[in-house]
Order: sequence, then structure tokens, then C-alpha cells
Amino acid sequence: MADFDLVIFDCDGVLVDSERLAVRTEAEILASLGWPLTESEIVERFVGRSAAHMQHEIERHLGRSIDWDTEFEPRYREVFDRELVPVPGIVEALDEITTPVCVASSGSLDKMRFTLGKTGLFDRFDGRIFSVDQVEHGKPSPDIFLFAAARMGATRGRCAVVEDSVSGVRAASSAGMPAFAFAGGVTSREALSIEGAVVFEDMGDLPAVLREHNLGTLPGRASHRPGNDLRQSGADSPAP
Repeated sequence: MADFDLVIFDCDGVLVDSERLAVRTEAEILASLGWPLTESEIVERFVGRSAAHMQHEIERHLGRSIDWDTEFEPRYREVFDRELVPVPGIVEALDEITTPVCVASSGSLDKMRFTLGKTGLFDRFDGRIFSVDQVEHGKPSPDIFLFAAARMGATRGRCAVVEDSVSGVRAASSAGMPAFAFAGGVTSREALSIEGAVVFEDMGDLPAVLREHNLGTLPGRASHRPGNDLRQSGADSPAP
């Protein structure tokens, strides 16, 4: 793992086991709003995307506005408060990883304070938690990962990204960062096997996976040296 200067973690479905709960809850809410979708359809359309994106798509389909803060947020908070736990194996993985870490998520800072706090993970990342609300474009655009790397003082080509969604893997690839895709959640191994992502199914295996697939072994990176990595002009600068 010494080859990586930073490991960037997504939050939902990677650190906290929230995606299963959220998808189940969203299926119930959407049915009540008049847009019945299966859980598989919700995963394909919305997992890894921001709440703003999801709200826009729902309103576009329904042809009317919805009140996200009253129709969705209380339901999420209720089910998370009752059932949310860390992703199995993540605590042990974090204990073993010695490379600097941070969080870069499509969720809001308030949401992460709640979910990471609820699962006992907040203190591990306090001061190193970054939200889509701090950048212009959400995943699959690379903005959040470039922003996190810049804030952490890391060169983007030397960052590993741990994701569990198709949009997250695409965002990492667009940022020039190798993606490690966790297929032990709601998104299948097949769906995550894109953009050269290293796919794994047990979070407890992550430290070994990072060691095995370091910068020297990843395709196209064997000759990588820190001085050869050029930051993307503008995109690596912190948002105002």
C-alpha cells in the first residue's frame, strides 16, 4: 500500500451499510408517489448519485415537484437510526490500512455526520470528510475525488478510490485514479467490472487487495513516478 499516497472512501455502501436500507425505503416512497420501481431499477438509476440528481429525476418523471425534506429525509433518518451498521469488515480493514484516508461522498456533510457517527466511524475521518455539496458536479463527474485529493495534498494519480457504484467507478476513472469496487453490496460484480476497476466482494480483503494491486501492478501505471503526474488545471483546486 505504500505506493498510494491516499485512499479515498465513498461513504454509503462502503463505510456504512446504508444502500440496502435506502433502496428499500426509496422503493416504498416512490410507489406511494406514483412511480413504482423495483429495487434493481433503483440501484441502476440512482445508487451513487446525489440526492439533488434523484430529486430532479423523480420530479421530471412525475411532472411535479416533491418535498424531499419531508418525503424522503425523515424516512431515511428513521430507518438508519433503527438499522444502520458499518459495512462488515470495514473496521478491521481501516485498522490495517496505514495509508492516509478520507471520505468523498455524494451525500451531504450533515448526512455523513449522522451515519458515520451512528456507526462509530466519524472520529476516524473527522476533518477529512468531503461532500458533493462542495463541488460543482456530482458523480460520475470526477469533481469530488479531485477536490478531496487537493484538500488532502495528494497527487491524483497516486490516490486509490474505494467505491460501490457504477457512477463512482466512472468518477474515479475520470479523475485518473484507480478504482477498487466493492461488490458485496447492492451493485453486482458484473456492473462494477468497468473502467479497469479492481472488483472485490469482502471488505475485510481490502488491505490485501490494495497491496496486491498497487501502482506498480495496475495497467498503464508501472512506470508512474510522482513527478510525471500533472494535476488537471482548475479541477484540483478547492471549491470556494
